[in-house]
Amino acid sequence: MLRAQFQTAVSLIYPPRCLGCDELVEQDFGLCGTCWGQTHFISGTVCEGCGIPLPGEGDGYHLECDECMSTPRPWSQGRAAMLYKDKARSLVMALKHGDRTDLAAPAAHWIERAAGPLLRDNPLICPVPLHWSRLLKRRYNQSALLAQNLAKQGGLDYWPDLLKRVKPTPSLEGKSRAQRFAALSRAIVAHPRHQALMQGRVVVLVDDVMTSGATLTACADVCLAAGAAEVRVAVLARVTRA
Repeated sequence: MLRAQFQTAVSLIYPPRCLGCDELVEQDFGLCGTCWGQTHFISGTVCEGCGIPLPGEGDGYHLECDECMSTPRPWSQGRAAMLYKDKARSLVMALKHGDRTDLAAPAAHWIERAAGPLLRDNPLICPVPLHWSRLLKRRYNQSALLAQNLAKQGGLDYWPDLLKRVKPTPSLEGKSRAQRFAALSRAIVAHPRHQALMQGRVVVLVDDVMTSGATLTACADVCLAAGAAEVRVAVLARVTRA
């Protein structure tokens, strides 16, 4: 009873605010009606490779979008919580560059809702790594925060340094598909102290945004080469072609 009274007092002093615009909302870690309408959460029939929404209804077959069919993925399944546009883009950028680490927990819930089936078989949860120089500048890895919260919510094994980025790469924003894949060549390796953990295990790679899939491809290739039985990917947002 005392705990309930304390929480009520806190809510009176610090009422819940929208994650997107700071307007008052009914529950903590929620979005107001306007921001919800501008956040394109993915549901229904989706591509098994990247999670992008597909037209029609699922018929029990492994469905893929044109991009995943033209560029086979090394991972078996992929899911995204929302489309990288409008308010979703603002939320991702706030988490990534705006020190909005408070967004990681609710964002992980959104990922879990989209990627629930991928979390079976007691997988290892692994974030896409940052190079130490970029981590020093940014002070945190947004993908690691998402992965940590996702693992905590599901009671799963979380290994933040399962992979290492040993070569700094330039920003991939605005780069072509070929340039992205070239930049990631030999940039990511398995951590020598943890490589054995992947033997025969399912690995779920977690990232904030999937564009071409070059970074996730590099990570998945390393995991499979290290002995992982299967790799799946779960991202907060998926970029779509105009």
